[in-house]
Amino acid sequence: MTSKPKVTLVTSESMPNLYRGEEALPDALAERGCDPRIACWTDPDIDWAEAGMVVVRSVSDYPRQREAFLEWTRKVPRILNHRDVLEWNTHKTYLRSLATRGLPTIPTTWLEPEQGLSKHQIHTRFPASGEFIVKPAVSSGVRDIGRYTTLSTTQRQAAISQVQDILSQNRSVMIQRYVEQIDTHGEISLVFFNGIVSHAVEKRAVLHPASVTDPTMHEAVITAGTADSQAWQWGEQIRKVLHEYVRERIGRDEQFLFNRVDLVPDGKGSFLVMEVSLVDADLYLGATDEALGNFADAISVRAHW
Repeated sequence: MTSKPKVTLVTSESMPNLYRGEEALPDALAERGCDPRIACWTDPDIDWAEAGMVVVRSVSDYPRQREAFLEWTRKVPRILNHRDVLEWNTHKTYLRSLATRGLPTIPTTWLEPEQGLSKHQIHTRFPASGEFIVKPAVSSGVRDIGRYTTLSTTQRQAAISQVQDILSQNRSVMIQRYVEQIDTHGEISLVFFNGIVSHAVEKRAVLHPASVTDPTMHEAVITAGTADSQAWQWGEQIRKVLHEYVRERIGRDEQFLFNRVDLVPDGKGSFLVMEVSLVDADLYLGATDEALGNFADAISVRAHW
């Protein structure tokens, strides 16, 4: 009798049932001949050598303890996505590497704790006009992101305070001009499973000027469905660059179990990449009728290899 392959879906203490819309994933895996379970990556009682194939899911607490998280990944014999992929994708400087390979990304100013910047020096890093975004370079989802306008002295002071707070925690900071095309065209997330586009969602903006997102906030989905031909072409372009990057880093290609690419049309027939999520991506499995089944199929295929 052939035993069922074990699949452990990894979460955080604050999300015992995974992301919204993923609650039925264990049952879907069981229907596909897997032996699924859910475990928290910080649980000291879990024997990860006996966990089977480990699928990283709702580990939204890793930004506050990134080194501990990465150390944990090194102790897991079989983990998806690949531990090296998890390492580089947990720090958003990966966007710089993608930009050097030709992907259109949002121009970013990077501030580091070791620079010892004064308030004035921080202020000079802000755009001279318009709205801008402040966020940690190690962050999860839309948490801890602030949107400000240069037209308000109060907002500029609030932005300086947020930057100082992040730097004081020994965390790097990203400053980006707010992409107004998000308000015009919306933000698109393309979700890939085993290298194939599963579905796409369009999201409304959740940031308002002078606001910092609540830690529990999730992006709001406007529409969801199959990716149109243009979005699919963009996704393939992005995927090609990602895999070139992976081959350079680890010496060989690596198929991602899951990948979510967030982009915004630039209104000129192209796009800007906002995020590439290979760690704790919310995959919007409840957004379409097929999404959860597609993911369960993708996991099952890898588990039965």
